[in-house]
Amino acid sequence: MASNKIIGIDLGTTNSAVAVLEGNEPKIIPNPEGGRTTPSVVAFKDGKPQVGEVAKRQAITNPNTVSSIKSHMGEAGYKVSIDGKDYTPQEISAFILQYIKGFAEDYIGDTVTQAVITVPAYFDDSQRQATKDAGKIAGLDVKRIINEPTASSLAYGLDKQDADEKILVYDLGGGTFDVSVLDLGDGVFDVLSTNGDTHLGGDDFDKKIMDWLIAQFKQANGIDLSQDKMAMQRLKEAAEKAKKDLSGVTEASISLPFISAGDNGPLHLEETLTRAKFNELTADLVEKTRIPVENALKDADLSASDIDVVILNGGSTRIPAVQEAVKKWTGKEPSHSIN
Repeated sequence: MASNKIIGIDLGTTNSAVAVLEGNEPKIIPNPEGGRTTPSVVAFKDGKPQVGEVAKRQAITNPNTVSSIKSHMGEAGYKVSIDGKDYTPQEISAFILQYIKGFAEDYIGDTVTQAVITVPAYFDDSQRQATKDAGKIAGLDVKRIINEPTASSLAYGLDKQDADEKILVYDLGGGTFDVSVLDLGDGVFDVLSTNGDTHLGGDDFDKKIMDWLIAQFKQANGIDLSQDKMAMQRLKEAAEKAKKDLSGVTEASISLPFISAGDNGPLHLEETLTRAKFNELTADLVEKTRIPVENALKDADLSASDIDVVILNGGSTRIPAVQEAVKKWTGKEPSHSIN
């Protein structure tokens, strides 16, 4: 007899997460590496899929690695070809869901057959159906497809049944940016408007750091690291780590020994990236999120002063400059209470 527990899955473009209700509290289930999120990356080795951290670590060096498949969900005729075998976005997503289902079952101690999955508010019917199909292939009966901003608002408003509030959800993930305006009244959510940029997220912030490191190294050593796959894999990991560090400290040390070799032997990359420099490098990305915020307010027929609550969602909203910008544009201290 399978467990009657339903798992909630956030199937993200760059990272995914899974939770289960324990009592009345949602509890994030850690993956086997102990992480709260799992990279939405699938790598094939000898025709066998590997999912998560292990796949992400070979994203640049192994050509049979698939990332950001979510951006092709519901796209008719789209296929990924690996070693002469074609996979649909649903099938690739199913590998991710299967992996998540597996470690969720280990945590719960029983078989899990039911799930709810979140999708961006702008997903159309074919994208929603493709998400359901991915669940089915992974052996999950998808009970509901829930809009991500609605899920955020639910998490925020579970205990605010009598509130009457206008809520702006600013959701900056690894690969996509969404902003939604919702109306909460009598415990019911009404989505007034939604806007965003399907190709803007944390990955772009990482790339700015990578480009800066490549330029610094080229200037010092005359060598272009962007031509070296192994070096690029290390740069990507270092850039992501530096970005995360800078959410807590004002400067991050980046040290990559033996990143390359010159005429006189091995070359090492040693740089210090300050938060101020990081803000300067990524200012245009932060600014790029302003127009969707303004458009969402305009479409909802509201001004910033009409908004009662601003909710930040998505890993990239941990970036201090992002928080500062949202506070400036909305005049509200944004809430981080949900994760």
